[in-house]
Amino acid sequence: MRRALPPSTTPFGGSTSPTRHRHTLKDLPCELAELNEHRHRTELSAVLQKLPGVLADATNCAHATQSPDAWTRVADAYSVVYWLAARHRWMHLAELAVMKQRLAAERAHPIAATVAARDEAGAFLNSGDFAGGLAIVDRAVVEAETTLRGRDRAYGLGILHLRGLTLAGRLKEKATAERHIEAAWQVAEEFPEDIVDHGIHFGPENTAVHVISTASDMEDYRESLNTADDLVRGGLTLPATRVGPLHMNISRSKLALGDRGGALESLEAAWDVAPEMARVHPTSQELMRVLTSLHRRSNPRLTRLAKRAGVPF
Repeated sequence: MRRALPPSTTPFGGSTSPTRHRHTLKDLPCELAELNEHRHRTELSAVLQKLPGVLADATNCAHATQSPDAWTRVADAYSVVYWLAARHRWMHLAELAVMKQRLAAERAHPIAATVAARDEAGAFLNSGDFAGGLAIVDRAVVEAETTLRGRDRAYGLGILHLRGLTLAGRLKEKATAERHIEAAWQVAEEFPEDIVDHGIHFGPENTAVHVISTASDMEDYRESLNTADDLVRGGLTLPATRVGPLHMNISRSKLALGDRGGALESLEAAWDVAPEMARVHPTSQELMRVLTSLHRRSNPRLTRLAKRAGVPF
């Protein structure tokens, strides 16, 4: 028996409004697209402000129409809740979001279940249960291979393998990471350039961004920087939500190789492109902590950045 999402509440509190739904039903796709634009620009405060209303509208629409399109929008809205909660390390909210996302996906198009599994594995990643996250990815890959067709199949498998290679990198399981990397690159060949569906990017550039991060996780810092050089030289089209973490991981590899100046430069780039994300991202926070602890002499650039981050220095 299907479990229903309560029509009267949102995870942010308050109630949904059928009256509001009648006036905004036609605007839902635009509202969700605008919300994801804020997400892609890493405007966390704007996402937080607008997300409850969009989620309420989407939920009301789904209960009114019971259409797979509408329930897919609900699942996509909860994916944004997960993203925002994960950025802030609000882990209880992140876990609630992926649970609600799975429930909505039961009534949505099949791709929604794949995105939900990707986000659920992300919640495991954020909490440090990398093996548990990999198990979710493995099950979701099998399901996606049998339930999805065409572009949805390629896209769904792609985002799952990106999550898989990240989890394997955190576990330092080289063979598993390479398996997911190879599969991700193979799927990425079906996309001449990166696309964004359901608020998530996939394609050659975002695959490279994930490979760079995983190489750093596995302490292959030179390979990480070489891949980053190739990516940046080719020109980036990805938004701030992907470019910010890219610069953080470049900074991480440079710092590991003893290039403090280069690490600071890349961290500054991350702050320039995605300041709201850099303020709360654990990689950015750790880089700031290490750089400030290593510098004993006055460094105006580091002092300015530390002030932006709210770090005493």
